[in-house]
Amino acid sequence: MQGNDFCLNLTVSSIMEPTAKKIFKGIVFLEVAGVFGAYALFHKMNVSQDFRHTMNRRFPSVLEVYYKSNEWAGIYGIRENDAEAWTTKKD
Repeated sequence: MQGNDFCLNLTVSSIMEPTAKKIFKGIVFLEVAGVFGAYALFHKMNVSQDFRHTMNRRFPSVLEVYYKSNEWAGIYGIRENDAEAWTTKKD
């Protein structure tokens, strides 16, 4: 009876192992894609005031994270420059 249990465990183990590897690789891929996507979004906001204005209208919380991350890094004045540019653009 023990021999059959061993074969059953071996079979289940050999089936689950490739599946677990695929799931793990998929999770790692999604993590890496998320990091690259966040960097691309940050870069686009960093170089384009017009894009920051679009983000302000559509996703203000994301723009707030951008401003905060720059302030934590010691880069100040972006928020104020944007606000000034956007108010003069409206007038």
